[in-house]
Amino acid sequence: MIEQILTPWRWQTLLTQWPTLLRAFLTTLEASVLALLLALVLGVIFGLMSTSHHRLPRVVARIYVEFFQNTPLMIQLFFVFFALPYVGVSLPAFACGVLCVGVYTGAYISEVVRAGIQSIPLGQFEAAHSQGFTYLQTMLLIILPQTARIILPPLVNQCVNLIKNTSVLAMIAGGDLMYVANNWATNGNASYGPAYLIIGVLYFLLCFPLSTWARRYEEKLQRQDTQRPAAGKEAAA
Repeated sequence: MIEQILTPWRWQTLLTQWPTLLRAFLTTLEASVLALLLALVLGVIFGLMSTSHHRLPRVVARIYVEFFQNTPLMIQLFFVFFALPYVGVSLPAFACGVLCVGVYTGAYISEVVRAGIQSIPLGQFEAAHSQGFTYLQTMLLIILPQTARIILPPLVNQCVNLIKNTSVLAMIAGGDLMYVANNWATNGNASYGPAYLIIGVLYFLLCFPLSTWARRYEEKLQRQDTQRPAAGKEAAA
């Protein structure tokens, strides 16, 4: 492996294919954005359902979360791409990847949303109810805006996981970074080391800034939370 990485001609061969790499990078970005939009929509919907006062929405949300969190993403992807065509449902590789990654991540985001909603004091719900707000109005106008500050760091972490999970598109020829790396590694030059190193660096450049920001923002929130009680005691004194 070290010899492969240090061999100059292997790098020269790969770097001449930068247009292919750029297209794969843009494909990964596009898949990540579309899957994230789907995951956010599903996450909010099922997060609200999981905190509903009615049993049926809670049960449906629980089934969704438990199923997708406890089955491998790869199996879900293969089922949609290879099995559904037998019943007349056929999707392009890219659309299939976006759908599966989005639905899979939505299950995790719904838990983040649920935890954020449950962290809001009960008095907020009671005050909204006393003012005549419906459940949906309470959530959309009062509760969810307050949870945004709390759930933002874990949401960003789920976004990072989603970007990494788009690599499963390579298993169905989705045209992403991992698919290009696999092609490079098996194109007859056996450029495994350089191919996977380049792709790994690109994934790192996508994910590291997001995860770093999420960690620092969470630390900032923790400092603010610890400072509030102290400020309250000083004011009381």
